[in-house]
Amino acid sequence: MHILEVESTSAAEVDRHLQMGVQMLAKGQLHDALSHFHAAIDGDPTNYLSYYRRATVYLALGRARPGLQDLDEVIKLKPDFTAARAQRGGVLVKLGRLEEAHIDLEHVLRKDQNHEEANKLYVTIEPLKKEILEAYSSVRTGRYQHAILLLKNIIERCPWDASLRELRVEAYQAVGDVASAIADLRVTTKLIQDNTSGFLKLATLYYQTGDVEQGLNEIRECLKLDPDHKECFTFYKKVKKVNKLVTNAQEFANEKKYEDCTATASKILREEKEYEEVRFLAYDKLCQCQSRTDSEAAVEACQRAIDIKEEARLYCDMAEALLLEEKYDEALNSYQKALNIDEGLQRAKEGVDKVQKLKKQASKRDYYKILGVKRTAGKDEIKKAYRSLAQKWHPDHYEGKEKEKAEKMFIDIAAAKEVLTDEEMRKKFDQGEDPLDPEQQQQGQGGQGFNPFQHFHFQHGGFPGGGFHGGGFKFHFN
Repeated sequence: MHILEVESTSAAEVDRHLQMGVQMLAKGQLHDALSHFHAAIDGDPTNYLSYYRRATVYLALGRARPGLQDLDEVIKLKPDFTAARAQRGGVLVKLGRLEEAHIDLEHVLRKDQNHEEANKLYVTIEPLKKEILEAYSSVRTGRYQHAILLLKNIIERCPWDASLRELRVEAYQAVGDVASAIADLRVTTKLIQDNTSGFLKLATLYYQTGDVEQGLNEIRECLKLDPDHKECFTFYKKVKKVNKLVTNAQEFANEKKYEDCTATASKILREEKEYEEVRFLAYDKLCQCQSRTDSEAAVEACQRAIDIKEEARLYCDMAEALLLEEKYDEALNSYQKALNIDEGLQRAKEGVDKVQKLKKQASKRDYYKILGVKRTAGKDEIKKAYRSLAQKWHPDHYEGKEKEKAEKMFIDIAAAKEVLTDEEMRKKFDQGEDPLDPEQQQQGQGGQGFNPFQHFHFQHGGFPGGGFHGGGFKFHFN
């Protein structure tokens, strides 16, 4: 024979949990209070006070659903408990369940016609019903701003009614206030259990605003609730792919892999043909990266990005691409537009100064033109152009006055190679300063003259700069 031992909680133990719960509630330690009320209800599921107090904690935590369930249980156990009915009436108003609230509040007032809270709520119900009907009518007839104003006041009194927030989302979207629509949608995902449609809509709105990563996070929440949700899964695949492309494009830009950056940004445009804020992400990267590889295409990409979202930094990117095209006046205009948006933008201020220097420099020696290369040319391209020109203008090939001209050209070619293959000197030149101009260097060094070619002479045996042999002259820099 087996003896079955049943654990039971004594009345004293239940009472202790209730007292501890009340103490924790008074101190504002809501989760601790909740634990004690759980224990009290487990010990005695017929004690209506335990449910009532737990309902109070749930409501203080903003958890309307379990709070309402506990109040239902209280009234089932003790139908004449007026305080519980009054509290349930208040909860039902907040949930927008006005007919049910009306019944509870009437019940309270029949027993206590002077019940202050019940009277206050009771007189709001009919006006609330009319306002809600007007709000729905306003959205249906396209009076969205009026609906938004109405719903602001309604939702303050019915904050737990998800349907009202969904109605306001529709109005916000219609007037282009996506941020407010997102805020309301986020609340509905907490108010409605397993709200897959809410997460899908939230993900779509984030994606449409160009926040692809957050869109991906929200659509994952939908799939957590329902891994087989067809619409969520289809959208997830697209957003995941676009997010990967956006991330890769940024990484390539950071790593100065400009051709990879350009190719990846172009894929974003092929993948997303509808939402301009997402396409903006692609044009933004093309604007940055193509200026290093294809300045003309970069200018076009910058303009497309600006057409979607006008930002000061984009005008600076465009100006830098225009400078590579030697379109100084247009570049100056772009920097000025950047300053019109942000008058304190240091990059734009420095850009204006740079353009002025480059315009002045244009009338002097241009090392890029001497070598016949673009401003985006890499070191290998520069060295190749230098070797070709050095061979062409080698003074050994000329006599008389032609030899003098060749020597001058030879020195210019060597100077161009010297500047453009040295990172620091090239940077200075691109900023409008000639590092081999004695006058500019004298100004920059407090009057101390500088000329790397002042002791320059030819010596039979090789080509300038070393690394190229075939008979001729060799430069020495002293």
